[in-house]
Amino acid sequence: MLTELPLLEPEKRRGILDVPDEELAAWLAQRNEKPLRIRQIRRWILHSRATSFEQMSDLPKHLRESLAESFVVFSLTPSRHLISKDQTHKLLLETQDKRTIECVLIQEEPRRTACISTQVGCGMGCVFCASGLNGVERNLTAAEILEQLVQLRNLTPPPEGRLTNVVVMGMGEPMANLENLLAALEMAGRPDGLNLGARHITISTVGLPAKMRKLADTGKQYHLAVSLHAPNDELRSKIVPTNDKTGIPEIMAAAEYFFEKTGRLVTYEYVLLGQLNDSPKEARELASLVQGRVAHVNLIPFNDVEGLPWKRPTQQAQTEFINILRQSGVSVKVRKRKGSDIDAACGQLRRKVELEKAAAGTHRN
Repeated sequence: MLTELPLLEPEKRRGILDVPDEELAAWLAQRNEKPLRIRQIRRWILHSRATSFEQMSDLPKHLRESLAESFVVFSLTPSRHLISKDQTHKLLLETQDKRTIECVLIQEEPRRTACISTQVGCGMGCVFCASGLNGVERNLTAAEILEQLVQLRNLTPPPEGRLTNVVVMGMGEPMANLENLLAALEMAGRPDGLNLGARHITISTVGLPAKMRKLADTGKQYHLAVSLHAPNDELRSKIVPTNDKTGIPEIMAAAEYFFEKTGRLVTYEYVLLGQLNDSPKEARELASLVQGRVAHVNLIPFNDVEGLPWKRPTQQAQTEFINILRQSGVSVKVRKRKGSDIDAACGQLRRKVELEKAAAGTHRN
């Protein structure tokens, strides 16, 4: 006979997606339930958009009650939900240990793209990025990564709404949490998951060569984006401090290895920072660096962030930079600015909320 336990507080109950199948099967067996219940539970969350166990109507009532006593459907709780005039959604999610992360849904028919985080904060220290201003606090679990996708998918119009693309470009360095990320994407890619094909998923990195090669060796057809931001080591080390431990030649070699193993074109991300890396000189160096490679350059004009000294480049500087690349035969595109009215750029909303809390605490004191 099972001993009835008191109902745990939500923060002490594990997210059901974070429970391995074997462990959940054992939990079910203790209650004389068959393992097939696992598939039913997962389907309710991943396909039917259930947000509570009570909604899982084909499960016995006593099982739904037991599930609610031991688990929560989602371990991440939205604390802010902002909607831009261009229908970009941004969620600030609170973890069970009271930390916050961000994720974004970018809607531009027919595409619905989820931008997700892999860490609380970031340890790479890129000088223009709000995500890493306070360093990295911890890795997200595979379930916390998957939950972001599910919660963003739930914002699309039911019943046919779905995510078409995923970019792993939110808070954190994805390659620093590669195992959990791959586990989450594997679950999301299953037909009984979110049915997201690898070719529709882009993983971004500042350039951790060993992990880039490990990703290539998985044989998965993910798309790789390398956050370059400078065409030479001297300048890049000022913008991306971790470059001191790697260097552009090693990063480019790892990117070539990725292309050779997967056949997938590599994108080089380049944030244009006014009067820092946006001159014709840097444009010519960048063109020389990527010429002859099966590659694409994605230019991202900087969005001003409170507390950071960098400025958005002038339109003239952007145009000249683009023209130099194109005249050199480089494939280039400028990323559209989406959700600017809701702090949609990485880390901005989280930082804004943290500053508000700090100001409120100072005021109370």
